[in-house]
Amino acid sequence: KEKEQKRAYTRFRKCLLELGFTRLQYSVYAQYCASEEASLAKRRRIRTELPFEGQVRLVSVTDRQFGSMEIFLGKNRGEPEEPLGQGLLF
Repeated sequence: KEKEQKRAYTRFRKCLLELGFTRLQYSVYAQYCASEEASLAKRRRIRTELPFEGQVRLVSVTDRQFGSMEIFLGKNRGEPEEPLGQGLLF
């Protein structure tokens, strides 16, 4: 990657963290949204901050879906984090 692309990625990642997103794993971030309106506002902001060559996929997940996630750590099965509620994942 070129230097400017790395800078753009870093700026976007910092923006996500400033917006309150939590990193679940490499390149996967999540945030609780209390309503569909709040989710739409976050989506608009992400769209404006997205780097020119960036790609983002947004997925809404209910608290029940998040809570039923299975986590595997090596050969051991882990417990999922506390449910965030309705949220955005990407």
